[in-house]
Amino acid sequence: MEGLVQGVCFRDYTKKQAHQLNLSGWVRNNQDGTVEAIIRGAKGDVQSMLNWLTKGSPRSRVDNIRSHEVISEELFTTFEIRY
Repeated sequence: MEGLVQGVCFRDYTKKQAHQLNLSGWVRNNQDGTVEAIIRGAKGDVQSMLNWLTKGSPRSRVDNIRSHEVISEELFTTFEIRY
């Protein structure tokens, strides 16, 4: 995600939203000021999360989201914030 997405509790709100949708994966800040996430779950729930991410946390401003499907061997049991 690009825009005003760091320093506005974006990761915390993303984690809460993922838990509400029963999603697993992770979210983290990148050095370039963007936020990156891997989201795993039912297709409809993932789409709901992508829709939510276009708005983000109350103080954020999301200018752009780039998404693509990723095949991963990593097993996700929860949704976490990575540092």
